[in-house]
Amino acid sequence: MGFQIQGMELFAIGVVMIMFVAVLKGFGILEPMSSFEDSSDSDLELSTVRHQPEGLDQLQVQTKFTKKELQSLYRGFKNECPSGLVDEETFKTIYSQFFPQGDATTYAHFLFNAFDMDRNGSIRFEDFVIGLSVLLRGSVTEKLNWAFNLYDINKDGYITKEEMLAIMKSIYDMMGRYTYPSVRDEAPSEHVDKFFQKMDRNRDGVVTIEEFIETCQKDENIMNSMQLFENVL
Repeated sequence: MGFQIQGMELFAIGVVMIMFVAVLKGFGILEPMSSFEDSSDSDLELSTVRHQPEGLDQLQVQTKFTKKELQSLYRGFKNECPSGLVDEETFKTIYSQFFPQGDATTYAHFLFNAFDMDRNGSIRFEDFVIGLSVLLRGSVTEKLNWAFNLYDINKDGYITKEEMLAIMKSIYDMMGRYTYPSVRDEAPSEHVDKFFQKMDRNRDGVVTIEEFIETCQKDENIMNSMQLFENVL
């Protein structure tokens, strides 16, 4: 069954997050609670890793995960990334395998930058789990702040039409032949126009974090998409 293009009407906020969680599940990084509830591990396993993550106690403070959940996430993370670090090429490879009918390169680049919080070209386990905590357990405002950061490509505090068009095109490119009906060339631009008409309240050609959050919170469909993550892990 093809991916319904109508879902893109929601500014792809829910789409972005759902795809990310789906990829994690597909590669075994997210395990159901039942698979590790009886774990007897006393701490993270740290052998043969280039980067050793911060202590569990500190990550528990920084996230909304339990110790056992952090242990399970780390096992999945280390399984995919034995060095303890994920570079952008690895990120792109994972997404390309999950979306073979399209080109996930650009979307993976944007998503990688959203997780690479210190901009050093690699994602640590800490970066990964803090971002995941926001997506799965964060408040609506926290999730929307994370989404805004993804779309604010140059991190200047505003989303421009050009940035939004780049993100939308990357999503269409990634979905490839899974989209139904087939995507017209002008479709991404049409969605960006709808986005700005809805969110650019003062018509200055950019969207601020305040405009973004206020508009999303008033949109019932977007709010419903935020709730899809509450029972993922």
